Amino acid sequence: MWTAQIDQRALIYDLLSPPFRAGRRHHPEPLPFAVYLPLPEMELRLCLRLHAPPASAPTTHPPPPLSPSPNLALRRLRTGKDRLRASPCRAASPSRMLRPALRYRTGAMALNSRSSGGSCAVAPRRHARKWGSAVCAAKADGAQGEAVKERSVSVVLLSGGQGKRMGASMPKQYLPLLGLPIALHSLKTFCQLKEVKEVVVVCDPDYKDIFEGSIENVQIPIKFALPGKERQDSVYNGLQEIDGDSELVCVHDSARPLVSSEDVKKVLEDAIVHGAAVLGVPVKATIKEADSNSFVVKTLDRKTLWEMQTPQVMRPSLLRDGFELVKRDGLEVTDDVSIVEYLKHSVYITEGSYTNIKVTTPDDLLLAERLMNEK
Repeated sequence: MWTAQIDQRALIYDLLSPPFRAGRRHHPEPLPFAVYLPLPEMELRLCLRLHAPPASAPTTHPPPPLSPSPNLALRRLRTGKDRLRASPCRAASPSRMLRPALRYRTGAMALNSRSSGGSCAVAPRRHARKWGSAVCAAKADGAQGEAVKERSVSVVLLSGGQGKRMGASMPKQYLPLLGLPIALHSLKTFCQLKEVKEVVVVCDPDYKDIFEGSIENVQIPIKFALPGKERQDSVYNGLQEIDGDSELVCVHDSARPLVSSEDVKKVLEDAIVHGAAVLGVPVKATIKEADSNSFVVKTLDRKTLWEMQTPQVMRPSLLRDGFELVKRDGLEVTDDVSIVEYLKHSVYITEGSYTNIKVTTPDDLLLAERLMNEK
């Protein structure tokens, strides 16, 4: 019945019910139609009411006493699984029964009215964060999930790329994004996490001053390492600088400034359980395999395909063993968890967010600015 003009209907509802807002408990003529009828009929009722002769004062009755024992209203909260929580509230008054309860959802507003006796006004719905897939996987495997300890994660922030596709006079990770170099956005995110003990920035020495003193009130050390010829070489150089007592090493591309702290925490939790985890999102496009002459060989099953992102998190011992294998056999890898895959060790995919884009072209930079402005 509520199809459009929510604001106009709410205004008409207020005009029809001034005694409730004035604090009076009884209305001479309750108007349930003000909540349920379409807009044209509501306007007609309003006009009739405004031009009607004044009615005689109704006989008033004392307000009913409040119930000595508070009612218990069961409010359903979504927290991964629906759970019921009982909370005491006051007995419903006529104004509570007629007043529409506002519920806020993601970017939209919906109206819902409850008119059953003894019910309470509905509180705004609370959106629960997706439970970390590590917890779900641990239950499926019969293992117990383990929380990430404070100051137990070393972050390797890769910031040594050239960014040729951007076509700028400097590497893309140092271009300004809302007044701050792109690389500093993700650095700020990691520095605010209690699980992170240090950040090793892999960058050219000429850009070292961008990171030094750039984040205020930093409670963790910022180290530096030299970039290598290939990505795997830069990761290896950063690995040599991390603290030997770190339980996890978290490798992140500084060209992904929109990574959220929630996604980082989820992938850290999964890595603790499984040894290695990577952020990823399900592929939305149709992917086809082609031969060397650009003819389609087959269409891949989209349900099994994931687009990899960063951070990519693993135990330092796994990454070191993987590098030994890669160097010995002369292998080339394009992402960090591939090094662990060569060890035949399983890597868990933590579902991330599509907004965690990599800024590689001018269009990506414009999209990143828009996404950040919408936060």
